[in-house]
Amino acid sequence: MHPFILHNDRVLAADSKVLAPGQVGLLSGWGVFSTLRVADGVLFAWERHWARMKHDAAELRVPFPEDPEPVKRSLARLIEANGAYSATLRIVVVRNRGGFWEGPGLDRGYDLIALTTAPKEWGEGAKLAVVPQARHSACVFAGAKSLSWSMNLCWLEMAQARGYDEALLLNERGKVSECTSANIFMARGGSVYTPSLSSGCLPGVTREVLLSQIRVPGIQIEEKEFGLEDLETADEVFITSTTRNLLPVLSIEGLQARLEGETHLLLGSVFASYVEAYVAAHKQNPPAATGR
Repeated sequence: MHPFILHNDRVLAADSKVLAPGQVGLLSGWGVFSTLRVADGVLFAWERHWARMKHDAAELRVPFPEDPEPVKRSLARLIEANGAYSATLRIVVVRNRGGFWEGPGLDRGYDLIALTTAPKEWGEGAKLAVVPQARHSACVFAGAKSLSWSMNLCWLEMAQARGYDEALLLNERGKVSECTSANIFMARGGSVYTPSLSSGCLPGVTREVLLSQIRVPGIQIEEKEFGLEDLETADEVFITSTTRNLLPVLSIEGLQARLEGETHLLLGSVFASYVEAYVAAHKQNPPAATGR
């Protein structure tokens, strides 16, 4: 993590003591978050991340900022303070009040926290472990990205302890949903499929951009329910996230899969051009590092 954080509208040293045990969201994982890419100082797909957080906050009864523009300006000051022009940024909105363990002196309904770190190097591809019954697609909160993330972290650690890079999560019907921090796609011929939101997966921003914005002649991207048996006969499988872009899957636990196609390379090239165009359209001179 970089040396400065954002706490509400102030940029502070990362070791500042600004949080309290009585903030109910810290004790209960009651809040929402998103992870964004900072590219040349620009928050890529900011509008999509904000819209998803706002939607999830409403579902989870988390108080949320009304206006994204002051938040965006504060994030720009954080980026400037950390020199994080090519980085990963995490923004969190924590619910402060409510419940039996609410602490004294809380005069805000929420705290907004943001931090940055260097981009992660993911390597040439991912090996996936398989976790049955990991998503409950019928849950009313399925698809909401909340701070209650410990199960995902446990599944990831258990997968890595067995020599895998990520965990592929199945839902209660045995269908493919997503990974712990990535969406999943498979390609067969000229068709590319990703599980629909009814699988219980999160509506990832990279997933959304691929479905709605990326066009490659001869390739059709759509939502479709599928299982492990479909992955075994796919030409290739890849995962997507803000920090990974499109990362090929090298192997899947228990499957004899070929996974030798190049569709992810074609889509990845067009996606990279989309990111470049977005950054160029939103580039501006960084603000002075004031208001810490």
